[in-house]
Parts: sequence; C-alpha cells; structure tokens
Amino acid sequence: MMTKYPKEFLDLLESVKAKRPRTVIQHILKYGYITSEELKNDYGYDHPPRAARDVRELGIPLVTYRVQGTDGKKIAAYKFGDPNEAQNALSKVTGRTVLSKALKRALIEKYGARCFIYLEEMDATKLQVDHRIPYEIGGEHDEKDIDYFMLLSPSANRAKSWTCEHCKNWEVKNPSFCMRCYWAHPENYDHVAGKPEKIVSIVFTGNEVKDYNRLIALAGEENAQTVIKRILHEHLK
Repeated sequence: MMTKYPKEFLDLLESVKAKRPRTVIQHILKYGYITSEELKNDYGYDHPPRAARDVRELGIPLVTYRVQGTDGKKIAAYKFGDPNEAQNALSKVTGRTVLSKALKRALIEKYGARCFIYLEEMDATKLQVDHRIPYEIGGEHDEKDIDYFMLLSPSANRAKSWTCEHCKNWEVKNPSFCMRCYWAHPENYDHVAGKPEKIVSIVFTGNEVKDYNRLIALAGEENAQTVIKRILHEHLK
C-alpha cells in the first residue's frame, strides 16, 4: 500500500509519533482503510471519530464513508484522502497546541467547575477544555481569550465531536456558522448543527432521581422526552 503514496506524504505519515493517530495511520497503510468497529474492538478506542479527528488535526486528509459491520449494520470507515490536500505537510505534524492547565483554571474561576452543555457541576479533574469553534474550522486562538474555549464533560465532548464531524459545515468551514450553534454557544444560539432546533438538557441528581424514575414509569411505552414535552405543552396553555 505504501508505494501508492508520494514520498512527501509518507514522510508526513511516518513523522507522527502520538499513539492514537499513529495507530489509525499504520492500520490504513497496511489494509487501505480502518472501520469504527476496528477502532473500538481491536484498539480499544470507544470514540472512533475522535481518533480520526486526531489524524485530521495533523493535516492528514481522511475520507469518511460507510461499510457493513459484522452485525450487518452500516458503520463508518476511514481512508486517506488526496495526499495533495495534506495541510502544510511536515509543518503540521505537531497538530494543534495542547490546551494548558492555566486555561482550564481560568475557565473554572470564571464559570465554575461545570459542563457548558449539560450545566452540571462536576469534579474539575473530569472536565475537558475544548475550542468553542472546532479547531478544524476556526483554527487556534490565544489562550488569553478564554471565551474562545469551553469546559465539557467527557460525554458532552464526545457528543459535540460526533455532531460537528457530521455537520454540513465540517466541509464548508465557516466559523460564523459555528458561532451561532448550540455546540459552541449553548447560552445563545439559533441552530443545532444547522437545524432549527432548541435543546434543554436535564440532569437528575440526588433525590431528583426519584422524580426521574416516576417519569420513566409514567412514560410507559413512550420516551421520557415525549412525556416532558406534553406536560410542558399542557402547562403553558
């Protein structure tokens, strides 16, 4: 497989030392592609799009397409795109700047130790710092401008990554489009990945778990979201 790529592109691939993107790269070089199923089952990466994103952030083009998984369902697969589209070749191999602990402390001091998406307070060590506008679209920002960044729980970060990578703007790369998106500014947005939607995230904790269990029992064969919407609709009449 390796002989089909230009030497400059192979040099770029070989220069990658970080474990996760290198795993993806070496597998594709050997087999021509790698599936989300292989990333999860063979290599233990529970969030395959994140592994693919690691490669793309190094300026290496990846194409996402669909194949049939072992259970017969369609799953994502990744292969190299046009080597000529490699961004700045070897100058990009270090990828984006690792976000500092000082930035995380500054965000916590300003906003508290809470997830920007789910609004739940949590152990600060579990919170992750992310660009409000994906790095692939908005590029890097000075950490002194802390409002270009956000705190996310691991589950919110995974959900954001998946949604952004499946948004039409992933290819268009218009930063202003992201600025108006829920996943960048949940406190003030007019669309969710391009869809005219509104989202309210509800987290049940402590004694509230009893209310959640009652809600699930009330829902029966319906989902909880449907029941909540119906209750709100009746209340707001």
